[in-house]
Amino acid sequence: MQKKSKTKIRPLQKQDKPGFETQLSPRAESEPIPQNGKLKGKTAIITGGDSGIGKATALLFAAEGADIVISYLRETSDAKETIKEIEKLGRKCILIKGDLGRENNCKKVITETVKNFGKLDILVNNAGIHWESEKIEDISTEQLMKTFHSNFFSVFWLTKYAMKYLKKGSCIINTTSVTAYRGSDHLMDYAATKGAILSFTRSLSASLAEKGIRVNAVAPGPIWTPLIASTLSKKAVSEFGSDTPMKRAGEPNEVATCFLFLASEDSSYMTGQVLHPNGGEIVNG
Repeated sequence: MQKKSKTKIRPLQKQDKPGFETQLSPRAESEPIPQNGKLKGKTAIITGGDSGIGKATALLFAAEGADIVISYLRETSDAKETIKEIEKLGRKCILIKGDLGRENNCKKVITETVKNFGKLDILVNNAGIHWESEKIEDISTEQLMKTFHSNFFSVFWLTKYAMKYLKKGSCIINTTSVTAYRGSDHLMDYAATKGAILSFTRSLSASLAEKGIRVNAVAPGPIWTPLIASTLSKKAVSEFGSDTPMKRAGEPNEVATCFLFLASEDSSYMTGQVLHPNGGEIVNG
């Protein structure tokens, strides 16, 4: 994001070193940010919230006081289990089934959310798909288009239709990936969509900063989710995550805390940024 020209935003002032907080105008805010009920009264959409990272994020958001909307593809049994767990936490939750690779389904998620809860505070664009392909010749145009529609176009469409309802203090959190930074020789189309999400996050954050709407992202490394067991080979699944500096895959609840941080006032001075729960891989991003 390019910096804009500077303008006066506080009174002219100069102190002798080391400076006194009591003489600052206005005073610096140093009061602790409340640590319980961080999302109390908020409404959050979490795509792919039926399982994996999405489910862990939905449960954590609910535990912190948010009502939840879960958008999922077709894993109804997982979705029903998740809604029960959210309701046990004392929060409301609705399920919306549909392929987010279709624009009308993205619009439906937003309109149904506002219809049921009257507002939208947090949009978590988390749903995604991938297939292993050893070489580019193995990636059909059909697969390429499906991957982009599901992983990137859905993020664009959901965000577009959400803008009507997002206000100052709202936030958007996108799930990108470590592959957006280092690429992947066997997930080329998937990595490309995650790179697109990364650039979209940074661009959108610049567009919305003055409106007080924060846009950030999380770039997980290898995280143990149903997507892994359903798309990788048996050998790849057995070794998944063992090549990280921490020698293991991460768990969904180890990533959910990143989403909570970005959704709460704890990250009130962050936009256009990416968190990296990836087991220690340095990506310089």
